[in-house]
Amino acid sequence: MRFFTIVAVVFCALSAQMLETESAKILATLPFPGRSQYIFVESYFKALADKGHQVTVINAFKNKPYPNIRFIEALKVHEYNDEMLGSLNEPTLWQQLNAFDGMMIKITEITLEDEGVKKLLDSGETFDLVLAEMLQMEPLYALAQHFNATLAGFSSFGADEKVDEAFGNISPLSYNPLVTSPRTSKMTFLERLENQYEAAVELIHRHWVHLPKMQKVYKKYFPNAKKTMEEAMDSFSLVLLGQHFSLSHPRPFLPNMIEVGGLHISHKPKPLPEDIKTFIEESKHGVIYFSMGSNVKSKDLPQETRETLLKTFAKLKQRVLWKFEDDDMPEKPDNVLIKKWYPQPDILAHPNVKMFITHGGLLSTIESIYFGKPVLGLPVFYDQFMNVGRAQRIGFGLGLDLNNLKQSELEESIQKILSTPSFAKVAASLGEQYRDQPQPALERAVWWTEYVLRHKGAPHLRSSARDLNFFQLHSLDTLAVLLGVPILAILILIKLSSKLIRSKPKKCPHADKLKKQ
Repeated sequence: MRFFTIVAVVFCALSAQMLETESAKILATLPFPGRSQYIFVESYFKALADKGHQVTVINAFKNKPYPNIRFIEALKVHEYNDEMLGSLNEPTLWQQLNAFDGMMIKITEITLEDEGVKKLLDSGETFDLVLAEMLQMEPLYALAQHFNATLAGFSSFGADEKVDEAFGNISPLSYNPLVTSPRTSKMTFLERLENQYEAAVELIHRHWVHLPKMQKVYKKYFPNAKKTMEEAMDSFSLVLLGQHFSLSHPRPFLPNMIEVGGLHISHKPKPLPEDIKTFIEESKHGVIYFSMGSNVKSKDLPQETRETLLKTFAKLKQRVLWKFEDDDMPEKPDNVLIKKWYPQPDILAHPNVKMFITHGGLLSTIESIYFGKPVLGLPVFYDQFMNVGRAQRIGFGLGLDLNNLKQSELEESIQKILSTPSFAKVAASLGEQYRDQPQPALERAVWWTEYVLRHKGAPHLRSSARDLNFFQLHSLDTLAVLLGVPILAILILIKLSSKLIRSKPKKCPHADKLKKQ
C-alpha cells in the first residue's frame, strides 16, 4: 500500500511539473483613455509579471515602473478625449453609433501612429500572446499575427453581442439586454421589442458602416497582413469578462469565455492616507462617497448641476468625499473633501462609508456590491444605464437623470437610501453571493491565460459555431427544408386535386332523353 502511495505522490509531482507554464512574452493593448479600463486589468498584468512572464503594455497613461512590465505610453489620445466624449451626446441611436465609431477610429489610428508603437512594430520581436481589449478597435487584433502570437481578449464591461459573435456564443435577446440600454434581464414585451429593434440597428450599423471603415484602417496599417480583418476577428482563443453572474444575471458562456468580474479588487484593503482616514472616522453620521469615474470629470459638469450637488451636500449631516479634478472648488461646504483621485476600493471597504453616489460604471458597481454599499446612480453613457437600472430593480440603489438633476429629488433619494436598511442589506447579500467562489477572480484569470499558453492557443476550446454562417448557426436552412417539404407536398396535392376535379367528364344535357328513347 505504501508503494502505491509513493508512486501516486511522485506521479502527482511530475504532473504538476509538466503543467507548469514557461515564462512567456505577452503584449497587451488597451489604448482607450478611460482609466477604469486599465484599472480592471492592472493587477492582472502585475500578477502575470510576478509569475515571471514578460509583459508589454500599450496604454494611454503615465505608469510607474514595475518588474517584468514594459510600458508603451500612447498619450496623444488625451488631446482629443474631451472632444470625443462630447460627441457621444447625440439624440438618435444611429447618430450615437456614428459618434462612437469616429471615436474608436480616432483612438485606433492615434495608437498605431504612436512612435513607441511603430518602433515595436518594426522591431522584429515576437510574442507568445497578444491581449486585446474588445472595444471595437478591430485593426489592433492584427498585432497577434504581426508578432506571430496567440490572440486573447478582455472586456472590462463583460460580454455583449459583438463578443458573443467573436466566440460563436448564442445569448437570446429575450433576456439579454443590450449593454448600452437601461434594461435588465427581466423585460416586458415592449422592452423586448425595443431591445430587438436596437439590436437590429446596431447590427446593421456594424456591418454596413463600422466594419467597412475599420477595414480601411486595417489595410492602411497592415497592408501585408496574411489574414483578412475578418479572419483576425475570428482568431480569439480566450476572453476574460469583467462580470460575474452574481453581479448581472445568469446567461450562457462557452468554455473559453471566463467571468473574472472583480479581479481588480484586493481582498485586503490597503490603509487609507491619514487625511482621508481622519475625515471618514471623525464623521459621527457616516460618509458618502461621490465619484463620476475616470471618463466623466465632475469639474466639467454644468454649473447648474454642480450647484444642485453643492446645495444638497451642504444640508447633509454626513460628510462627503468628492472626486473632483481641480485643486479648488468655489463655495465648497465644510463637510465636503475634494481630491483629484481616491483609492476607491479602500474607501468603500471602510465601515463608516454609508453609500456611493456613482456614474454606474461596471467596475464601480462591482466594488459597491463587493463591499456592501448601496448606490445612487447618475448614469451618463454605455453600460451605466443598465447597471443603474439593475440596481433599482434588485433593490440596492436608486437612479436619477444627471442632465435634469433637481435638488428636491436628489435630497429625497439620498435620504431614502440612508434611512431604508433594505438597500444596504441587499447590497451586502449580493456581496456575499459574489465572494462565494472556489477561487479569486484574479487567480482564475491568470490560470486560464497560462492554460491557453500551455496548450498553444487551446484550439480544442473553439466552438464549431464559428465555422457556420448565420443561416446554418440558427438552423434556418434545415428548418426551411423540414417545414418546406411538407408545405410543398400539400401544395402539390392541392394542385393535383384541383386538376382531377376539372378533368372529371361532364354529364351530357340530353343523356336522360336518350336513355328513355
